[in-house]
Formats: sequence, C-alpha cells, structure tokens
Amino acid sequence: MTELKARYGTPLYIVDEELVRQRCQQYIAAFRASGLKFQVAYASKAFCTMAMCRIADQEGMSLDVVSDGELYTALQAGFPAKRIHFHGNNKTLEEIEMAIDAEIGCFVVDNLVELHLLNAVAAEKNVRVQILLRVTPGVEAHTHEYISTGQTDSKFGFDIGNGSAFEAVKLASEQSNLELLGVHSHIGSQIFEVEGFEMAVQRVAEFAKSVSEQLAVQFKVVNLGGGFGIRYVDGDTPLEVSQYVKAITDAVKTHFSGWSSELPEIWVEPGRSIVGDAGTTLYTVGTSKDIPGVRKYVAVDGGMTDNPRPALYESKYEALLANRANDPVEETVSIAGKCCESGDMLIWDLDLPKVNSGDLLAVSCTGAYNYSMASNYNRIRRPAVVFVREGESDLVVRRETLQDIVGNDVIPERISKQAVLK
Repeated sequence: MTELKARYGTPLYIVDEELVRQRCQQYIAAFRASGLKFQVAYASKAFCTMAMCRIADQEGMSLDVVSDGELYTALQAGFPAKRIHFHGNNKTLEEIEMAIDAEIGCFVVDNLVELHLLNAVAAEKNVRVQILLRVTPGVEAHTHEYISTGQTDSKFGFDIGNGSAFEAVKLASEQSNLELLGVHSHIGSQIFEVEGFEMAVQRVAEFAKSVSEQLAVQFKVVNLGGGFGIRYVDGDTPLEVSQYVKAITDAVKTHFSGWSSELPEIWVEPGRSIVGDAGTTLYTVGTSKDIPGVRKYVAVDGGMTDNPRPALYESKYEALLANRANDPVEETVSIAGKCCESGDMLIWDLDLPKVNSGDLLAVSCTGAYNYSMASNYNRIRRPAVVFVREGESDLVVRRETLQDIVGNDVIPERISKQAVLK
C-alpha cells in the first residue's frame, strides 16, 4: 500500500485482478455443473472501465449495460456486441439507435413506451432485435428499501400480479421487428439467502406456464438478475457462489419440469459479487478533531466524492491503517471525508492504532459502486484506479487533473465582455 501511494497518490482505488477473475470463474463453473444452458452477464454498472470489460470478455462473461456510456466503454474495449444486454427504464432514442447499430445481443424492455419505440426503430433500420421483458414477480428481498426492486411497487418492469406483464408478452409477441426471448426479473441487492431467488423462480415459472397455455408463447430465456451479497463488515453472511447458483438452477428444474418441453436458458447478472470485495480504497489521513467525551474525527483526502454509499444508503465499511496494520488498537475514531458536508462521513466508530497525519487508511470492499458513483462535488478530482496481480500494479484509469475539472467549461462571449464592477 505504501508503494502504491508513492507511485499513484491517494485517494486510490485498488482492485485485486486475480480475485475478480476467480469470481467470474466460480459463476461459470457453477452453472456448467448444473447442466443447464446459461449466460453469466457481468453487471457493468457496479464498476465499468475498459480494462474491466476486457477481463469480463476473457473470462467468458456476457455484459449488462444501462447507458450509452457503458455501451461505448464496452465497444471501445472490444467486447463482443452479441454478448451485450441493454437494460434501463428510460432508454433514449439515441441509445436505442446506437445499440441497434452496434448489433447488441438483447434489449431488456422495461415499459410499453420503450416497446413501441424499439419496434419502430428496428423497423426503420429493417432489422429484428431480440428482447426480454422485465417483470416484477412480487418478491421483495430483505435489503435497504432503496435497492429492493422485485416488489410490486417498483419503478422497474411489468407487474405479474396485476396482469400488465401478461399483456406486455401478448403485445411483444405481435411486433414484427421484435423477437421475444423471455423475461427478466431482479429482486434486490446484498441478498444473503436463497429463498427469495427460489420464490422468484417459482412465480416466473407459473407466469411462463400461463403464457404458454394461453398465448402459445414459450420463454427460451429466463433472466433472474443479480443481487448476490458480499461481506462488507463483520456480521454479513453471504453464501458461496455455488450455493446461490445451485438454488436457482434446482428451482428452475423443479418448477419448469413437467409442463415445459425444454428448460429455459438461465441468465444472471452478478456485479457487486464479482468486484465488490476485490476493491480497496486507499486514503491519506490529514487533520483530526477531538471532542472530549463525544468523539474524535479523523479526516482523509477523499470521502463522499469517491464513496457516496454511506451518505446514500448508510452503508457500513471496515478499514485499517495500511502502513501500521500490526500496531495495537489504541483509540476509537470516526472517519470524515473532506467535502463541505456534515453528512460526509465514511465510517463511524472505527477502532485503530493512534492515528497520525500522513497515515494510510485502507477501506475494504469498495470495488462495487464506488468508482461508478464517484462525482466531482466541490470540484474534487476523481481518483485513479489500479489493478494489482502477482505483485504487479497497472494503471487502468488515470487520476483526473485540474484541467479535466474545467475541461468542459465554457465562458460565453457575452459574459466574457461584461464589465467588472469596481
């Protein structure tokens, strides 16, 4: 860590490349063991860079994107377009045209407006595009309310319970420029048990059966999303990848057998569980403030600009002093960011050795949604990203410069010519 700080500076996102590759391989191996057809699509919203897209390709993954920026990143990295799936509840005309022109593998259609727009654009371009319909199975995972998406009241998808999903299937199957492959569902994030996935499979299978019987439409693909949990702090109890996958594939075999002539191909979209615990953010300690009888604040050179999750979700993290990791614990401190916000707190009540200015604080499990959600609030520059493997480090995203901060600014001529008041 001290060597990385000397070479790249701080704040710094550090990603364990070997662990990322192992996670990809674990998903592939678990699905192969099931005997079912499958695709494992890395959910790039968790962490999207060209280097990460290249690794996902090398490890045999497909790719889930949700914007033209993520799509462009993937294409620039050379990711095969046929293995790209485009998500999102409000895809723009420009994004749809870009994705069709790139000949991506599948759109996950979220609503009727998109369904009609996609069919119209495909007709104009004289192509037929493959789609999944996003449905809400009415299963709510036990997670923070902001990231629970499978319940009936959700901004995403067509609801199975109220009949809108059935009508969407009927309408989609009638569109001449759309090929309906099946459905997509996602029940939440940071899930530590399999029961929610099993219930979602059951409800999707019941829906698929009714669609088959009443509309003669057979789902070739069932996408069960992601949400597989990781360990952030003591008390988090995620399962092994193989346990999640076995529960899902066993449930598919149980609930689709008997009435379906062929078991559907199963797609999943792990993101956090691929990169989350492979990431560490390194900070340099700056100032401190000791309030006797209350708490001691220790400030670092980053904060909510590189990790907004504590402010957004009250997310919890663990950390240690990287340059003094073996020193005994002497005090309890709270880690503050440098933004001009009282809410810019990274960790409350962290036990550490006596903290000094210049110490290096390493916050673990920051690989998912930290770089992706980073901002330039207070015009703070976003950190660099390095991949490490077998004792070597490689820069994959350079640190922003002050010139980058003003790079898109423009001073209009009428403002430039305005006289300065004296």
